Amino acid sequence: MVDAARARRLSGRIKQIVATTIEMQIKDPRLGMVTITDVRVTGDLHDATVFYTVLGNEEERVSSAAALESAKGVLRSEVGRQTGVRFTPSLTFQLDALPDNARQLEDLLAIAAAEDAKVEAARRGAVPAGEADPYRKPRIAEDDAEQ
Repeated sequence: MVDAARARRLSGRIKQIVATTIEMQIKDPRLGMVTITDVRVTGDLHDATVFYTVLGNEEERVSSAAALESAKGVLRSEVGRQTGVRFTPSLTFQLDALPDNARQLEDLLAIAAAEDAKVEAARRGAVPAGEADPYRKPRIAEDDAEQ
């Protein structure tokens, strides 16, 4: 088991190497606008999961995933060459769902803001039921009222 600091440093370095290699060396026409968002390395440093996003529609995501899978060997050898670790971690590419989740959350927040605006509009014209301020008047006790 490796310490967490070393795994974190290695994952940051792998992220940088993979992003630079995709930008500079991979010339696959199927590869779209890919952004490497995160890399997570297992505790034994043998496996690395590379999270990425693709700008575009579903077809571009599928073609970019195929391009990344075909370039996996080149990327792994480049990671091994630049990191100098004893065992080069195997790379697994995972489409990051964070942008989709963020978009869905923004839509839900917009719906909640619209509902809050409706409640605010209803509150503006509302008048209290009964007296305007029933708590400010002193209460008269029944014993005092009988006298």
